[in-house]
Amino acid sequence: MTLQPFALERFFARYEFSTRYLLCSSDAETMPIADLLALEPGAEQRLGELRLGYTESRGGGALRDAIAALYDHGDREAILAHSGSEEAIFVFMHVTLTRGDHIVVQFPAYQSQYSVAESLGVEVTRWHSDLARGGRPDLHQLERLIRPATRAIAVTSPNNPTGYALDPAEMDALVAIARRHDLWLFSDEVYRGTEREGERARSASDLYERAVALGGLSKAYGLAGLRIGWIATPDRDLCERMATFKDYLSICNGAPSEFLGEIALRHGERLRERVRRITARNLDCLDEFFGRHGALFEWTRPRAGTTAFPRYLAGSGEAFCARLVERAGVLLLPSAVYDAGDDRVRFGYGRTNLPEAVATLDAFLESEKAS
Repeated sequence: MTLQPFALERFFARYEFSTRYLLCSSDAETMPIADLLALEPGAEQRLGELRLGYTESRGGGALRDAIAALYDHGDREAILAHSGSEEAIFVFMHVTLTRGDHIVVQFPAYQSQYSVAESLGVEVTRWHSDLARGGRPDLHQLERLIRPATRAIAVTSPNNPTGYALDPAEMDALVAIARRHDLWLFSDEVYRGTEREGERARSASDLYERAVALGGLSKAYGLAGLRIGWIATPDRDLCERMATFKDYLSICNGAPSEFLGEIALRHGERLRERVRRITARNLDCLDEFFGRHGALFEWTRPRAGTTAFPRYLAGSGEAFCARLVERAGVLLLPSAVYDAGDDRVRFGYGRTNLPEAVATLDAFLESEKAS
């Protein structure tokens, strides 16, 4: 197995911890441990008494109960906890796909959704979303991309980087296609709960017997440092096979992370609402920014998530991002990192310092105009 370098992670490895303003982050503003512990009386003492031994490989019962409560089925046996959502993607691809198979991946996407499959000798077809329509995918086109060798469809909703969220009718149509062709449906739902239009979407794992829903605490909850991810699937055999493969990776999660993750999930709506408030304020700020710079950017307000993918109208997005971080200390993510051309940039709007970062970006654009 030969994996291609993970372009997005290599990009962040270069800049993430040395740049003043991360205006492209996909995770939301985090919080101190003390604030999380304050959500439950006695939690600080219980953490202090926690023993630092191994945890259950599938995730502790209390953690899986808290995760299961997010789904209609409410079944802890349908849940497999992972050390971050990335691990779950890696495990799913290895367990369900083999050389000569074919997978359709909604694009743009997190690179592991296609690079891991490619490393296994699996052919990948990119199902391109319409970036001119805010990232809406064409479900009629999806049907035409399926072949006899197709084994799975991978989607991300709400989407990173576009912020597009499938509506109920679109999700139903997607499930119908997967069921008609007896395919696995890998549904990346790490931004579920950030929807700003209508109610939170139902999970694919509650709609389809061969669905695998991906979740985690990094995005909608703002707790990336806990490294808690999971899958939910009604297919017990697949869950068992993924658990068996996971024995060769992390084996189990850290006990402190599971303890803190349980608290976060028990108070999940409060944490998700906190993130929604931050993103709502920041989107208003971005609306004003793009209103001032309509000659430079083509802006579509995202429906959900913490990222947006506007088009840059003044040349190379990659060159623009390089100048910006070098001269102003503001980091944006060029679309080239997604292998999605060179005319878009990813904005992240989940951090509380966004107004300050945008003001710095404003000043940089004025300086470029004057030079």
